[in-house]
Amino acid sequence: MPYLANTANLQMAGFAISTVGWILGSISTGLVQWRVWHIANTTIISSGTAWIGIWRTCFFSHVLVSPDLKTMYCQYYSVTDSFLPKEILVAQGLMLVAIILGAAGKAVCVFGLKNVYQGTSQVSVIPRWFTAGGILILLSSISIIVPVAWNMHSVVSNSSIPFPSTFDIPSSPEKQEVGAGISIGIVSGILLFMSGILFLCYRLPENSDNRVHPISEGDSMFSDGSSMGSGLKENPRSYLTLKHYLNATLNCDGIKNDAFIWEIDEKL
Repeated sequence: MPYLANTANLQMAGFAISTVGWILGSISTGLVQWRVWHIANTTIISSGTAWIGIWRTCFFSHVLVSPDLKTMYCQYYSVTDSFLPKEILVAQGLMLVAIILGAAGKAVCVFGLKNVYQGTSQVSVIPRWFTAGGILILLSSISIIVPVAWNMHSVVSNSSIPFPSTFDIPSSPEKQEVGAGISIGIVSGILLFMSGILFLCYRLPENSDNRVHPISEGDSMFSDGSSMGSGLKENPRSYLTLKHYLNATLNCDGIKNDAFIWEIDEKL
């Protein structure tokens, strides 16, 4: 069984990177600070700042008070709300898909690392595990980068959202900025992409073949293991090899022992 633990150092680093990226992606999915809206009218929105996420919108208010969040007032929405723009609807689906794909990719890569460090008789399956896991992690990174980039474009172009009157938020702000949710999502997508590439780069070493190959008669000192004489008769090369070996090794402190060599030659 070949020793392969030192061949997967990059993949071990890729697993750590993918773990950090997956955690950051999960955090980005739950954050409300995807878009930061600055609003002039502070009658209801006391701080003049509202945060728009892919699942809810929140702002501080001394007029509207949430039972659980007190001065932080939040309104939740879902995929069935018609006023949501496409980039938020797409983000809701793709971010969940990214979390699932990332978890599946990490699980597959764990099997590859397990075979590397604990050993396996079928070393050829190890690159397949890493390839499958790397592809899943790459798909996870793409699923994060697409909605994050789309929502960033909407922020840069100062796009509006036609919130209903029950949300107490104007449809367009004076200005808006990129929030922490998008920034963390960008870092998450980059880390997952790097991790997927590292897993796809795994290659087995050339000497990893653990099959036993028989030695041919021409390369053997003796043609069979039980008869020294028959091997020497059938294979002259074996006789020459043995004689050369004895002449080269049967010395005493660098002095050739002719008597011992003569006795060996007579027996041969």
